[in-house]
Amino acid sequence: MVYLSRFEFPDLECEQSFRMDIKRTCYDTMYPFFILSRHNLTRLDFEPITILYGGNGSGKTTALNIIAEKLRLKRDTLYNRSSFFEDYIRLCSYGTEKAIPQNGRIITSDDVFDFMLNLRSANEGIDRKREELFKEYLDAKYSRFQMTSLDDYERLKDVCDARRKKTTQSRYVRNRLAKNIREHSNGESGYLYFTDKIRENGLYLLDEPENSLSPERQQELLKFLEDSARFFGCQMIIATHSPFLLSMRGAKIYDFDEEYVDVKRWTELKNVRTYYEFFKKYENEF
Repeated sequence: MVYLSRFEFPDLECEQSFRMDIKRTCYDTMYPFFILSRHNLTRLDFEPITILYGGNGSGKTTALNIIAEKLRLKRDTLYNRSSFFEDYIRLCSYGTEKAIPQNGRIITSDDVFDFMLNLRSANEGIDRKREELFKEYLDAKYSRFQMTSLDDYERLKDVCDARRKKTTQSRYVRNRLAKNIREHSNGESGYLYFTDKIRENGLYLLDEPENSLSPERQQELLKFLEDSARFFGCQMIIATHSPFLLSMRGAKIYDFDEEYVDVKRWTELKNVRTYYEFFKKYENEF
């Protein structure tokens, strides 16, 4: 599915004209001006899956955030924008094949990281509660409790439960405790974040989704994203340098590491070639 068909950025001449016209004199940076134009990037055309490839500082994340802000896509964490960001956005334009879905969103590494931190915080709270329940069980099972009023009713239920023949300490705690989500590793939690946020018939911008994911999880994510685009009406625009995600079937890949941003096959990319040559060198050891 293609919702966003093209996106146009201001060219260098337009940016220079803006700089000559501005009245502001106190500013540290004109970001995102003069970031993408140095690669002569003025337009991106999109397929159901489009990948922006490049190393750190190549501008791929900047392009992704500009598109997200222009389209007013949902996001979970705030994006640190400069005072010139809105000016730049006004100079951009885009075209669509279908209306941009309301459930579209950008998912960044910060979103996933914050999600994992929240899970960790919840787990720590659960761990503290577990210790309290261990003590509560022993007290309920072996204390000399007598009910004196209706205020003691809940306590009476705990005592009766603890003293039942089939109730072990672990069962008592488990029955009173929310499911401990630490059963998932950071990588598993990160993967679950994507599967939770990505729904049918949506436009999704993903910024380096491979972060925090093992190679196995990256391949699972690859399959999930491919299926979402192929069978469930989603369009994906992904900034990545993961060789696993770059191998996505049918993906259109823009190479931001080149002086002039150009479309390439994934096997032509420098990062992928480096991996290939390394493993080729040691193939006899496998």
